[in-house]
Amino acid sequence: MARELIFDTNLLIAYERGTIPREKFDDDEIAIGAITVAEFRVGIELADTPERAAERARILAAMLSSLDVLDYTEATAAEHGQLLAHVRRTGRPRGAHDLIIAAHAVESRRVVVSRDAAARFGDLPGVVADEAP
Repeated sequence: MARELIFDTNLLIAYERGTIPREKFDDDEIAIGAITVAEFRVGIELADTPERAAERARILAAMLSSLDVLDYTEATAAEHGQLLAHVRRTGRPRGAHDLIIAAHAVESRRVVVSRDAAARFGDLPGVVADEAP
C-alpha cells in the first residue's frame, strides 16, 4: 500500500549521495516542500566546482520530475502559524524551514521522513514522522 510521504531536505541529499535504499520508497507517493527545493539549491550555489554544481542541478531536475512540490499556500501558512505558536509556548525552538515542512505534512496529511533527529518532527502536534533508513 502506497504511503503519502514528505521528505526533509536531508533525504534529497542522501538520494544524491546514494546513501539511502531508494527501492524502499518505490511504492510511495513522495512530495517535498518548495522550501526543500530552495535548500537543495543552496548546495548547487555553494558547490566547490562548476562541474559539481552542474551535477547537483541535473540530480535535482531528475528528482523534481518524479516528486510533487508543495507550494506554500494560505492553508500552509495557517498550519505554520499554529506550529510556530506551539514551539514558542513550549520553549522548544525549531528550525524555521523544518516548521514549514511540518506545516506541509499536517496540511497534506503526509508522513515526514527525515534523518534529522534534532528536528523532532514527531513531537509536533498533528505531525506524523518516520525515521529514514
